[in-house]
Amino acid sequence: MTTGLAQAALRAHRPAFAGTAVAALFAATVVSASTMMLGTTSTDRPGGLSAAARRQITENGVGDMAVVLLIGSVYMSIFVVASTMGTAVAQQHRELAMVRSIGARPRQIRRAVAVQALAASVPAALAGFVLGGFGARWWHAGMVEHGLLPAEAGFRFSWLALPVCLGVAVVTTTLAAFLSALRFSLLRPARALSEAATGRRGLGVLRAPLGVLAVAGACAVAVLLSRQPADEAGEGAFLVLILFCVGAGLLGPRIIGPAAWLVSALVGRFGPSARLAMLNVRSQPRRFSAAVVPLVLVVGFGLTKIGMRTTAQHRTGTAGSTGEVWLDYVGTGLYAGFAAIAAANTLAMISFERRRDVALLRVVGSQRAQVRAMAAWEAVVVAGTALLLGSAIALGTLAPILSTAFGSALPYLPWPVPTGVATGTLLLTLLATGLPVRAVMRRRAISVVGAT
Repeated sequence: MTTGLAQAALRAHRPAFAGTAVAALFAATVVSASTMMLGTTSTDRPGGLSAAARRQITENGVGDMAVVLLIGSVYMSIFVVASTMGTAVAQQHRELAMVRSIGARPRQIRRAVAVQALAASVPAALAGFVLGGFGARWWHAGMVEHGLLPAEAGFRFSWLALPVCLGVAVVTTTLAAFLSALRFSLLRPARALSEAATGRRGLGVLRAPLGVLAVAGACAVAVLLSRQPADEAGEGAFLVLILFCVGAGLLGPRIIGPAAWLVSALVGRFGPSARLAMLNVRSQPRRFSAAVVPLVLVVGFGLTKIGMRTTAQHRTGTAGSTGEVWLDYVGTGLYAGFAAIAAANTLAMISFERRRDVALLRVVGSQRAQVRAMAAWEAVVVAGTALLLGSAIALGTLAPILSTAFGSALPYLPWPVPTGVATGTLLLTLLATGLPVRAVMRRRAISVVGAT
């Protein structure tokens, strides 16, 4: 029965598990590349290096950078894969509740979900290991070109990256699936059916206090950094940023709901389709917050890292050594890629899950252009909410560092930077929302309603 449930879910929710596989593939690729680069940048490598080469690696702090990038990539992998898999499992709550009502045991539900996670993550982890080797070669070439690594420190392929990839992608996906199904599988069948229809309310016993603690910790660390030397404050910025993002993720609808309410109120003035989009977002804050949180991470992380460099360039005439700046931007791009994949996956899953609602709009007489406009306005609300919260997080992170270093808490951002971030965020939400809706509208509306 377990295998049958897993196969049925994979067939019925292909987009959700395709999204999970993509997230696991990207995670495994980055983790593989980071692991191989950690070995490549080691000064204790077999065969040895000249004293000058070891000194260059040590002075540039390449080994420490590799460790930070590996830890960051593992953290982001866990965040993205767990978020995507959790959303995929949540979409099955209706089917899982029905199976429970006809006699399936809780452990059968959990095993079925675990099998789904393995089916999506194992191939992705293996492919990511291979792709990570190519990525690490490019990474190594860039570090040599920018003077971070000596030419004699050649690239080293490492099989150690394979178990690391499997551990991060497979274990994270399976554990996220198990935990996402655990509580729901233990509900009584009648309660499970009710919750599947109306959604879960509240944040849970631990989630809200932990979220408040993370935000309070970020504020406390930011205050402490404002009293430290500029170099030490800059090193602590990443911790503040992570704490803010973790807090936003845990508090979810409690933070994102009010922000979305403000943005949707502005959007709702632009016609019937915009008003319908406004009502959709306001009535489902928990669902849309799952898509907004990764985008908040993209905006917050991107503006923070870029703002530190552009402000330093504006104030002192230099953003730092070329190699460090290049490596910083590469890392920023990787982290933004993680979060963008999570956001795109979640938005696509939400749109696919609502295919029956879209079909019903068509059945009652809504024109295709009206449905597409509604989806576009929903994307605008999601992007606007993410930009609002992400900008607030970036300012909260940068303020103590910049005030310590330059005497002013406001960053300097050339207009192409915020314009590019806003445009990229909006395009991502428009594509991730609009493409699934267009795919649904290619089918006959009445057949979608009858089959769902």
